[in-house]
Amino acid sequence: MPRIPFPWRILNMLSNRWTGVVRGLVILAAIGVWLAVGAFGGQAQGQLSSVQTNDSAAFLPASAESTEAAELAAQFTDDEALPALVVAETADGSQLTEDQLAAVQAFADAAPDAPLEGTSGDEPATVGDASVADPVVVPSEDGQAALVVVSLDADLAQEDVGAEESSVSELAIGALRALSAADTADGGLAGSGLESWVTGPAGFVADLVAAFGAIDTVLLLVALGAVLVILALVYRSPVLPFVVIFNAVLALSLAGLVVYQLAANDILTLNGQSQGILSILVVGASVDYALLVVARYREELLVTPSPYTALRRAVRASIEPIAASAGTVIAGLLCLLLSDLSSNRSLGPVAAIGIVAAFLSALTLLPALLLVGGRRARWVFWPRIPHAAPGAADGLGTPQGEQPATVAAAEASDDDVQVAVAGHGVWSRVARFVGRHDRPVWIITALVLAAGAAFVPTLDADGTGDSEVFLTQVDSVDGEEALTRHFEGVSAQPVTVIAPAEDLDAVVEAAESTDGVSAATPVTDQPAPAPGAPAQGDPLVIDGMVRVDVTTSAPSDSQEAVETVSAVRDAVHDISPDLLVGGAAAERLDTQVAGQRDLRVIVPVVLAVVLLILMLLLRSVLAAVLLMAANVLSFGAALGVAALLFNNVFDFPGADPSVPLYAFCFLVALGVDYSIFLMTRVREESLRVGTRQGVLRGLAVTGSVITSAGVVLAATFAALGVIPLLFLAQLAFIVAFGVLVDTLVVRSLLVPALVHDIGDRTWWPARLARHTAR
Repeated sequence: MPRIPFPWRILNMLSNRWTGVVRGLVILAAIGVWLAVGAFGGQAQGQLSSVQTNDSAAFLPASAESTEAAELAAQFTDDEALPALVVAETADGSQLTEDQLAAVQAFADAAPDAPLEGTSGDEPATVGDASVADPVVVPSEDGQAALVVVSLDADLAQEDVGAEESSVSELAIGALRALSAADTADGGLAGSGLESWVTGPAGFVADLVAAFGAIDTVLLLVALGAVLVILALVYRSPVLPFVVIFNAVLALSLAGLVVYQLAANDILTLNGQSQGILSILVVGASVDYALLVVARYREELLVTPSPYTALRRAVRASIEPIAASAGTVIAGLLCLLLSDLSSNRSLGPVAAIGIVAAFLSALTLLPALLLVGGRRARWVFWPRIPHAAPGAADGLGTPQGEQPATVAAAEASDDDVQVAVAGHGVWSRVARFVGRHDRPVWIITALVLAAGAAFVPTLDADGTGDSEVFLTQVDSVDGEEALTRHFEGVSAQPVTVIAPAEDLDAVVEAAESTDGVSAATPVTDQPAPAPGAPAQGDPLVIDGMVRVDVTTSAPSDSQEAVETVSAVRDAVHDISPDLLVGGAAAERLDTQVAGQRDLRVIVPVVLAVVLLILMLLLRSVLAAVLLMAANVLSFGAALGVAALLFNNVFDFPGADPSVPLYAFCFLVALGVDYSIFLMTRVREESLRVGTRQGVLRGLAVTGSVITSAGVVLAATFAALGVIPLLFLAQLAFIVAFGVLVDTLVVRSLLVPALVHDIGDRTWWPARLARHTAR
């Protein structure tokens, strides 16, 4: 080989050095940009709770009957109140003594002066500053309890105040609970022989906010901890798991930054459920994408001396499946924009923003982190560092017809059930098993999944009451039970009926004759002593309309009250077509009706959108239909098994209609992901060796990485179970279990066996369907 002249050697060295400098600057720039995103996004992520809206009434459309009724009902009060009810009863069930009644009255007198922690300046400093009336004490008829009604200003209660931007209602409930726990000498109830609780609408909202408070810290730490353990087992490296976790954290920072700005400017509605799902989805998706990139990078390092070239090839090979995966999830979740509920509509864009952030970090930040060591960048895999074979060429890409070492090492055989991929011994054995028994494998797995799906009709998803939402004991639920025991006919959240004045008597009679109604009281020109209690005076007439407060026998936050509202509507709507029925229970009824409507409308749209994407991606009608059918069957099995466990093991009271809707959107979109990862590799292999051999090679090569990705995603969604709320616990189980079914059964057995059995016809009507491996 002729010797290169000295001047050209210098120019070549300078050129290589300049190339290295440019690469280094690009890597540093990418990392610098993402660190800046992390700095600003981390702060925004920590402030997401301050822009949450957890009032279910705010989620309803303006056309809902309860929404229209609420607007008219507000005209019958000078100041809209948000009641906080303090219920005190004797610990031994005896009659209240004069001293105990005096202690309750002293508590009511001291309540307005209870300080709101953390407020300053012009912000309300005490409970009295946030109230529209002085507290009222109402003894129970049985003489065993007393009720203190604290009427908070409904508009002011929603404002965020203090350094931590807590809502006024949350601070007021905290102040009342702190006061009730104080000694009687300080205006409290401790030492009086009374048990007390703070409940009512304000109490329930405060407990709900407290439950969601774990999202910012506990949920994220549990999810990241679980993922870190799994990555350590997968990579067996002390460095690489932290690189992947760091990538996920910065992706979450980007998503949090964007979502915070949109929520703060009222462009979308963020609730606690959406925030929790956002954190889990971003962590799970970014780690999944990272697993795919790192796995392909490791393959290329076995045939390429240069880490730069190896990573370029890996990213080039990973872009299509990752982009297809992200696009499928985004398209599926954006179908939630068709929902009537703003909480569902906002989850679509919120989750889509999270997926985009995960996609960007996996293809920009992660490659930069993997190349920090330059020519020695392989160190991130230590101690299992992949090295290129001696004499391996370092080109700009894999030449046409060549393939990574793990695939090149596969045995070529005319027998299309034989496959042995170097470094993938376990999955090579699984692939050979599937190849030898393809038809029995897919028939048996399909029957098992169908058996699980047979229990879907047993899932009770008609809705639950507020008191059933909490999985742990909370003050507001205990207080509601005490209120029901001692104050029949008194409700902090009565059903409101807005009717023409001439129909007042007929409306009251119809309401009182409805099963489940204990009282129907017209609103008069004199205030009632307690919510739902009779008042003196003449009925108040505004613009020819009157308001009737209907108290249900069941607690107003229960599902029984929702059923009573439905019966009340049927009874009074026959009287006047202009009549409106509202109130908290009516809002819950309208929410459940809207949720059931969303199921009927959104599910078919998601199926159609995902099916279309699969057809375009795989260039095949039949393959797309097979994958879609397999994933729908998998979802049915997950939902059926969940119904079986919810009813007979966990003894859950039911489920909200949004649980199966969210589970469907996530499982179909995310479940198809793993089939996309598999089938894009299968198509790549099929172009070289035919479909039957290609599907076995694809299964062997992708088996470990896809299984790892599925386990990671299942673990992250399972972390939602740390939030003690029924909705999130149910969603966590369904999605985590469904992802494992998709990963271990559908992608590992059902789909490969089906494709192997059908052969080249899988790709119909594409030309590959007529391909015959040479």
